[in-house]
Amino acid sequence: MKKQTILIVDDEPDALELIDFNIRAAGYSVISADDGEDALKKAREHLPDLIVLDLMLPEMDGLEVCKILRRDKKTIHIPVIMLTAKAAEIDRVLGLELGADDYITKPFSPRELVLRIKKLLNRSATEREPEEEIRIGNLKIDLPRHEVIVKDKEIELTATEFKLLSLLAQRRGRVQSRDQLLQDVWGYDRIIETRTVDTHMRRLREKLGESARHIDTVRGIGYRFRDT
Repeated sequence: MKKQTILIVDDEPDALELIDFNIRAAGYSVISADDGEDALKKAREHLPDLIVLDLMLPEMDGLEVCKILRRDKKTIHIPVIMLTAKAAEIDRVLGLELGADDYITKPFSPRELVLRIKKLLNRSATEREPEEEIRIGNLKIDLPRHEVIVKDKEIELTATEFKLLSLLAQRRGRVQSRDQLLQDVWGYDRIIETRTVDTHMRRLREKLGESARHIDTVRGIGYRFRDT
């Protein structure tokens, strides 16, 4: 069985060595990068199973790297653990809003890092299994039939509204930027302003009624679907 590959991004040699040793000892293959540009290049080239990304990097910081990874169709689904010496809540929140899946503050326990990697990889494998039906509260989304049911009543959605809702639901828990939604829902086949996303979202929420509570607006970034 092929080993899963982890990309480690850190500009501190000692940190790279420590993380590399522990991840290899846990049975994974490792690729490393010490700056943002190299990280993006190796992420696109190798498509690792997970990325451990330091926030403080030269030239391009980890937040920018994460933002670019989440805009690229090739790398959008790769789990990212943000690793940083910064402990301020604003840094944690911003990292998660830009698409990081988890956040660990230095100094950290190598054992904890490995456990979080295993947890994310297991979750990622589950998410890759194709879903045919999503049920959350009173909301049911039947993907093959393109049907949306709220409280046993079918809701009439346009093709674009259905695609927007199903995409958010399939990526639940993760923030989707307006630019990313424009790319994945509309395909950039014509010039569209980001406010088009907001207009469609407003109409979608009106149709969903109380089930619209599952869609959060992330100020200045985009939207997130939550299942609680």
